[in-house]
Amino acid sequence: MSAAHARVEQCDLLVIGSGAAGLCAAVTAAHRGLKVVVAEKEPVLGGSTAWSGGWMWVPCTRYARRDGNMEGLDGPETYLRHELGDRFDENRVRALLEAGPRMVDFLDDETDVTFQSGTWICDIHGHTPGAGTGSRSVVAAPIDGRKLGTLWPLLRRPMRETTLAGMGIQAGPDLRAFLNATRSPRAGLHVLSRIGRHLFDLLRYGRGTHLVNGGALVARLMLSAAKAGVRLLPSSPARALIVEHGRVVGAHLTTNGGDLTVRARAGVILATGGFPHDIARRKALFPHTPTGHEHWTVAAPGTSGDGLSLAESVGADIDTALASPAAWCPVSLVPFRDGTTGHYPHIIERAKPGIIAVRANGRRFVNEADGYYDYITSLFRALAPGEAPVSWLICTRSFQRRWGLGFSRPAPFPLRPFVRSGYIVQAATLHDLAAKCGISPEGLEHTVREYNLHARQGNDPAFGRGSTPFNRSGGDPTRTPNPCLAPIEKGPYLALRIVPGSFGTFAGIRADARARVLNTEGKPIPGLWAAGSDQASVMAGFYPSGGINLGPAMTFGYIAAQDAATHSSA
Repeated sequence: MSAAHARVEQCDLLVIGSGAAGLCAAVTAAHRGLKVVVAEKEPVLGGSTAWSGGWMWVPCTRYARRDGNMEGLDGPETYLRHELGDRFDENRVRALLEAGPRMVDFLDDETDVTFQSGTWICDIHGHTPGAGTGSRSVVAAPIDGRKLGTLWPLLRRPMRETTLAGMGIQAGPDLRAFLNATRSPRAGLHVLSRIGRHLFDLLRYGRGTHLVNGGALVARLMLSAAKAGVRLLPSSPARALIVEHGRVVGAHLTTNGGDLTVRARAGVILATGGFPHDIARRKALFPHTPTGHEHWTVAAPGTSGDGLSLAESVGADIDTALASPAAWCPVSLVPFRDGTTGHYPHIIERAKPGIIAVRANGRRFVNEADGYYDYITSLFRALAPGEAPVSWLICTRSFQRRWGLGFSRPAPFPLRPFVRSGYIVQAATLHDLAAKCGISPEGLEHTVREYNLHARQGNDPAFGRGSTPFNRSGGDPTRTPNPCLAPIEKGPYLALRIVPGSFGTFAGIRADARARVLNTEGKPIPGLWAAGSDQASVMAGFYPSGGINLGPAMTFGYIAAQDAATHSSA
């Protein structure tokens, strides 16, 4: 069916994409009185947000004040000013910091979205002026998925790599209980209760109903959108934007029922999730990806640059001049029994005492307890000409039994299947381990000796591991004097191969402080906004804190909707 003969639907605002940015924009606009349509490319809603940890960097909220953190905007602004350097965009950063708390208040007061505070979550670079030591982050409160009713099948299922048989585990008390289940009766009871409910849910519903992390955020936004009258259209990719008299006034969609033209009086918000699966853009922008395939993202499969392409078709400017084009993270490749390969993002174990990361020469290259983005950027900087961007995590079997290693869980879960599949390499000596992995045996033995010499005293003169609040918060609080350091001295020894991955992209559509899409001359394109990973990151390609993807996504989705509603009223 041609566009000329397509069905036509009228609304005030069309949102393309159903992750955090798109759904927050839709809910905001609907509460401002707009008739809103959300078009989602995939058959399920939630995008990469539904697979994420769900944490949002939003300083100065009511939750921070309840924690006793009474700081103003100057602290977070100072931190970003130093972190972003000459890429600091004062107008956009100020818009982010001022609107973030308003966004949280609105959702808290007017919708089904409620939050919990990240009291203990620190900004990553504790030596930077203005770095926060807690309460700058929020996460959606857990929710029973059955509250979604008929929307329940539309919620994207959890990512199997980061769940326990589909059961999400939330950072904080929940995760600590799982890591201490065999050491604390209270933690053990909590874990047994969680697992028992999950098993019951699997038998009765085919999936877990206790939603946490990004799944809880998406579920709460979906519920809020439905109650506000937002029309949700899954399996409806946008093929082209409609421009009349220089203004974007809708889009042509392809749906299961045929072609659909959605005309939007206020305009269109692009929130399709960036381009982590766009092979051509990866080849052009990502380092060490000569074909575009040498990268292993953990983003949802539908995030293939649709928003950027739509924006470019109407003259938008794509900003690629960022410190990094993507939100890097270290990934291990999991060989599943069904023949597929999973991508496991390494977040938890790197700060624990008794593990190091090395390159092929056997030498360390990074403070392993720093952020996941820092791990990969440090690897890129350390590579010799022609060297593959590969590293290995090295630890003992006793470390794995205590903390787990990648997709392999700690005791009492078995380790043997992961050794048998080749996911984890095991050897009786460091020399043999290195030989099996293609690492320099002499280099690895020298590195471990040097590391152990200082780790026994709680020191890391080479990289300063354990020197920041962020480092220490990820370590073992029972380990003194440094919760992030312990010697690696009794085999068997384990190694896990790590390759570059990403949580999403930073490069994207250039937008202003009101989330309006800018053309190549720096002027707003009427009727077009961008939010989430479609918008070039306000963090300018840096990663100063956890939650700097979702926090700005939610906030600029809120800002875009407010601006669209103001235009609609005018």
